[in-house]
Amino acid sequence: MSFLKRIFGKKEDINYPEVQDYSWAGVDMHSHLIPGIDDGSKTMEESIDLIRKYKLLGFRKLITTPHIMSDAYRNTPEIILGGLDKLRTAVKNEGIDIELEAAAEYYFDEDFTRLIKEKKLLTIGGKYLLFEVSYMNAPDNINQVVFDIQVAGLTPILAHPERYPFWYHSFERYHQFREAGVLLQLNTNSLGGYYGPEAKKIAERMINEGMVDFIGSDMHGMRHMDALNRTVREKSLWKLAAQGIKNPTL
Repeated sequence: MSFLKRIFGKKEDINYPEVQDYSWAGVDMHSHLIPGIDDGSKTMEESIDLIRKYKLLGFRKLITTPHIMSDAYRNTPEIILGGLDKLRTAVKNEGIDIELEAAAEYYFDEDFTRLIKEKKLLTIGGKYLLFEVSYMNAPDNINQVVFDIQVAGLTPILAHPERYPFWYHSFERYHQFREAGVLLQLNTNSLGGYYGPEAKKIAERMINEGMVDFIGSDMHGMRHMDALNRTVREKSLWKLAAQGIKNPTL
């Protein structure tokens, strides 16, 4: 029967273990929790409220990643790490037992290439560099920049690849990235349809083809937390949990 299903293209029904929370991932490595420095959390009170809810969902560690974008959010390591210190103090004062670190989500622009060459970068775990590209147009020189990141001794992580419409009909591009040493970070809420049906479709295909290295909440506010609570019921998430990801190693 298994052979016939492969011949006729039918999928076997597999009962993946149902997950109740995100403790199997343990670490959220993409969020915007430092208040007031990008389009994420606006106040310390909002950040604390979100972090309490992360804890309830089973997370033991959060690596928050503010935007660094030359034409919108000109954050620096000093700004981000200073904000992290304040956030850690507030979390400690509230008695929330959760580990907090900070890196950055770099926007693919000319300033990004300069920062790579100058090695003025905030990394995840000292070895990963999280970056995003425009939602409008695919960057022409992405292969060169990926190479530059690797020459700098870092491993590039492409943020939410399922959200870039220009690659929806070129799925082989995702395979090419991974073959070139780029790791892929899925936005967890894509599995619940938060970013639309096409992003959900691509996200599920990435899981089916074993292409997801990390997941991240991309938390900007309570709307994303509410969606994260709903997404835990998605069978595609259960399948990803069964496959395993790199988050617990961070």
